[in-house]
Amino acid sequence: MTRSFGRTRPLPADVEVATARDVPSAGSTNRARSAGRRSVRSGSPWRALRLVTGFAFLALLATACDVPNFGFPNGVTDLTPRILNLWRGSVIAALAVGAFTWALIFYAIIMFRRKSDELPQQVRYNLPVEILYTVVPLVIVAGLFYYTARDEIQIDKLPPNPDVTVNVIGFRWNWQFRYLDTGQNGTIPVEVTGRPGEPAVLVLPQGRTIRFVETSPDVIHSFWVPEFLFKRDVVPGRINQFQLTITKTGTFIGRCAELCGVDHDQMNFYVKVVPGDEYDRFIAERTRPAALAAAGPVTPGATTLTSAGTTTPGSGQ
Repeated sequence: MTRSFGRTRPLPADVEVATARDVPSAGSTNRARSAGRRSVRSGSPWRALRLVTGFAFLALLATACDVPNFGFPNGVTDLTPRILNLWRGSVIAALAVGAFTWALIFYAIIMFRRKSDELPQQVRYNLPVEILYTVVPLVIVAGLFYYTARDEIQIDKLPPNPDVTVNVIGFRWNWQFRYLDTGQNGTIPVEVTGRPGEPAVLVLPQGRTIRFVETSPDVIHSFWVPEFLFKRDVVPGRINQFQLTITKTGTFIGRCAELCGVDHDQMNFYVKVVPGDEYDRFIAERTRPAALAAAGPVTPGATTLTSAGTTTPGSGQ
């Protein structure tokens, strides 16, 4: 090595030695080629495995007739198919993304594991991959938003003239249910109020449209019947409503789904769904005493109207 104007300049002998060291021999070239062929051959089983896995997944989706509920009840309302489809689609999309992510992780662990002390080739960026992991999440989020908004609009619809209207009142720490369309022109409401240790029982008809009008005098509660696959908060100073039709009879437990205070866990109630004629008898049995009380006592000498349409003197008894 010599110096020229402060810079190091290699001698011709040094250049010849370095050149001879950097030029690969014929044997090393052949070994590199054979190693490359082995790496290509070793990648073939992985490619085949990925193809088989992909086709198996598609076949499973195409032939799966009974999709599980993923923890949801079967549902007992006319909104059940729409809500279940939204839930199942969201869970399947999440599982697909999770499986794909785990597959990439294990692929990187196996294929790019440390094999020697040599530093692997460093890639500064990969434009197709960056576009892929930017566009795909946007497409997934946009699809979930579209289906959620579409179903939410349908679930929140309030068709006019429901068959039954119930005022749901959540108070600390129990429930009161008022049937607002009972009696003549709805002037004789029927109330069911829960007491400590005695949950309120809300009797509803099967196959009729029911509108729930929710109010609260104190704090936020939440009206939740798991079999409805739906819950809505009961907010003070605000009226929340929803409407549905129950398709199956039975007794279902309801709960408050909002932490509302010290006795929040006691805010349970029952929903008893009965056929329409039994519901009509239930309402008639509770409106008749109220109607008689509103009519007042019969005074002596007064007349009453019989079922035949004739009047008879009152007995005063």
